[in-house]
Amino acid sequence: MEVLLIPRFIKSILILLSLWFLCSTANDSASSNSSSLKPKVINIGAFFTLNSVIGQAAKPAIQAAIDDVNTNPNILNGNQLKLIVRDTNCSGFFGTIEALQLMESHIVVAIGPQSSGIAHVISHVVNELHVPLLSFGATDPTLSSMQYPYFLRTTHSDYFQMYAIADIVEYYGWREVIAIFVDDDYGRSGISVLGDSLVKKRAKVSYKAAFSPGDSESKITDLLVEVNLMESRVYVVHVNPDTGVNIFSVAKSLNMMADGYVWIVTDWLPSYLDSMGPVDSNTMNLLQGVLTLRHYTPDTDLKKSFMSKWKGSAGSAGFNSYALYAYDSVWLAAHALEIFLNEGGNISFSYDPNLHDTNGSMLHLASLPVFNGGEQLRQTLLRMNFTGLSGQIEFNPDKHLVHPAYDILNVVGTGTRRIGYWSNYSHLSIVPPEKLYSKPPNTSTGSQHLYSVIWPGDTTTTPRGWVFPNNGQPLRIAVPNRVGYKEFASKDKSPQGVRGFCIDVFEAAISLLPYAVPHTYMLFGDGKRNPSYDDIVYKVSQNVYDAAVGDITIVTNRTKIVDFTQPYMESGLVVVVPVKEAKSNPWAFLKPFTREMWFVTAAFFLFVGAVVWILEHRINHEFRGPPRQQLITICWFSFSTMFFSHRENTMSTLGRLVLIIWLFVVLIINSSYTASLTSILTVQQLTSGIQGIDSLISGTEPIGIQDGSFALNYLVDELNIAQSRIVKLKNPEAYLRALELGPKKGGVAAIVDELPYIELFLSTTNCLYKIVGPEFTKSGWGFALQRDSPLAVDMSTAILQLSENGDLQKIHNKWLTHSECSSQVNQVEENKLSLNSFWGLFLICGIACVLALTIFFYKVFAQYRRFNPEDEESEVEAIEPSRSSRRSIRSTSFKQIIDFVDKKEAEIKEMLKRKNSKENKQQNNQSFSDGQTSSPS
Repeated sequence: MEVLLIPRFIKSILILLSLWFLCSTANDSASSNSSSLKPKVINIGAFFTLNSVIGQAAKPAIQAAIDDVNTNPNILNGNQLKLIVRDTNCSGFFGTIEALQLMESHIVVAIGPQSSGIAHVISHVVNELHVPLLSFGATDPTLSSMQYPYFLRTTHSDYFQMYAIADIVEYYGWREVIAIFVDDDYGRSGISVLGDSLVKKRAKVSYKAAFSPGDSESKITDLLVEVNLMESRVYVVHVNPDTGVNIFSVAKSLNMMADGYVWIVTDWLPSYLDSMGPVDSNTMNLLQGVLTLRHYTPDTDLKKSFMSKWKGSAGSAGFNSYALYAYDSVWLAAHALEIFLNEGGNISFSYDPNLHDTNGSMLHLASLPVFNGGEQLRQTLLRMNFTGLSGQIEFNPDKHLVHPAYDILNVVGTGTRRIGYWSNYSHLSIVPPEKLYSKPPNTSTGSQHLYSVIWPGDTTTTPRGWVFPNNGQPLRIAVPNRVGYKEFASKDKSPQGVRGFCIDVFEAAISLLPYAVPHTYMLFGDGKRNPSYDDIVYKVSQNVYDAAVGDITIVTNRTKIVDFTQPYMESGLVVVVPVKEAKSNPWAFLKPFTREMWFVTAAFFLFVGAVVWILEHRINHEFRGPPRQQLITICWFSFSTMFFSHRENTMSTLGRLVLIIWLFVVLIINSSYTASLTSILTVQQLTSGIQGIDSLISGTEPIGIQDGSFALNYLVDELNIAQSRIVKLKNPEAYLRALELGPKKGGVAAIVDELPYIELFLSTTNCLYKIVGPEFTKSGWGFALQRDSPLAVDMSTAILQLSENGDLQKIHNKWLTHSECSSQVNQVEENKLSLNSFWGLFLICGIACVLALTIFFYKVFAQYRRFNPEDEESEVEAIEPSRSSRRSIRSTSFKQIIDFVDKKEAEIKEMLKRKNSKENKQQNNQSFSDGQTSSPS
């Protein structure tokens, strides 16, 4: 909290001037090097503005704390605290003098000041005199720097308050605020931290409205009139409590407390309202709907007891949260002094020989004592940890009190209502901070909650936070003055001045916004060639235009300087080449399959035919006969299955299994061949070898692009295509001429442009040109707005709504629907069916054939082992073993196997039956003979 202005550049002068006043109180013993005190009374000082909102609360609180310490026998070992109070009188100059006079009184701790300006000056003094300075009211964040080791803040720094405001701004979705602040150390430093905290939330302070503490009401009026003409309607007020209400009096007279405005006030306002007791209704009427922050202090029994004593002695008047921090400052000093004395500390003072008077000076600088135990006491203060009225009193390594927290209040009716809390632990919450400390910290967006707010104008609808500047100027909308593709945006003779698809989309989106958007269209370009879209976007970023509407592609380098809305048209770069009807080819019937596919298919026809012949030969007379006839049967049967016209019937189970699988394979191959051949005979074919962007990159032919398009930078910078190959074309007619001429006659081999343009171009060319390859970039068209423009979010929402309700498609059909051709070219080589598409079918068929043959030959081998010619064994024994005889045996055996396999199944079964009968008969005779031999003769 601040009540005065201390310009930094006169601080050193103030110190020298104030020292002059010390001459009247100089001690004659100043020449001694030191003085040692073993007091029963310990002097502590306090200096602040007694007749101020903070001072009126701090004085009785400090005195109450002194009384409580002195009456408590358990602290300070019988020593008493003596309070010496100085009034700074709302003046930086006299406040500094009072502080210096206080330092002369051999104090060991100074409590105060409430002014950040005085605190900056006195912090230099206490650094030299080694007197700890405990400030309950100086909230300037810069005072916590290492430059001021003896400055200890016993309240919370504005650093945390500003981050709390930034969280509130983010919670409600605002992106800009206007800071209204007092132009002193307190105000400037606080708003500086606010700016830093908002940047982290992707928001900003759009304007800093500063005024001097003593400015008249007319100057404040001029200031508020100026900010009221601006775009933002979110105001953060960071002033002192003694004059801050005047701002709202002026704002009320300017109708700035009405619907649509947001006022966020720092903790000076609750301090003012709390200290006033019952506030008159006129003052409360000025503050309706305001959001404000108050230091959060837990409702402990200790606090309740103190509040009860306060009300009993002085009522509720004068009390605010700074009274609690002032009270705790005294107890912090008392606890630290007790430890200091118990650890052997000695309260003694000495005089710095560097502080002496020369050349007849009357300042008596030598009268300022240096506290010898100051450094030890400072270290003791930093490690203190106890519970006071305001909560836990403990310092972190940055000399901040732990657990900073604030109540978030909404001024309603005759008082305030709490809508939530902010803490450095979990940020916005509706749960008291002390209940969250036992849980893991959670600062995610989904965990942030506040109760509902009644805003200025007595509304519960969250204000948008911005309006169009109230300076009579409509939005300046830049529109590209195109030469070609005027369906998207072009000049018009209507009052609006422009027309086209992009214009209709923008107007439709504007009509969905819940507020009016005055705007005027301004053509960009001379109409003789397409303008540079990068230049349009740059003009928007430089505030020459407020927005740009047209076929503007969202690319990376543009998003760095402006904001874009949600894309309303998908886009991407494609390649267009000429096409023509394919010439007739007598060998076209071979094109559906690749060479490998033809060979494998033919081989499988013969293989399956042979397998079926083997499986059917022994049981099916249609597969028997002379060798020549059987060879013809195999070939005929194989290829007749292609048309499902084979006349031979299969009789074996294995043969039928193989045939069923093969017929399925043939069905798939026939269907695929028919479809591919139909496509090849009817589709248009390319006249060049360009098959997509890769072909263009590797080639040397000229490439056409649209004049003004981002395609130039993309092809040259990203794809490293030589700029000498790029030909700029103005309109679709230029596209046609360049493609008709071709690269050999001064034209181009292909056109590279965005898909929406190409679709419109192809619809008017009788399908003479086609897109080859896929889109090689993915982007979209959007409306360009100035950086951090709040209109971007609302416009994006409106575009999504247009898309969902079908209006966007209707606008598209109105301007861009024409007769269409197939956009992609069916290329012959790409349409050929390869073995990769069918190897699975061939694998299944091959496995089935091998499995069937394995079962067949196993069965035949088993039969052959049972069948053995009668003379085979005797012949083998009669012939002497030799190499030639072994060859004869193997040759005879192989011939016998072939003859055995060639026999009909019925003959084999009959032969096996006769052999079994003969063997049974021989066994019976042998048994009879053996019986006769063994019987008695």
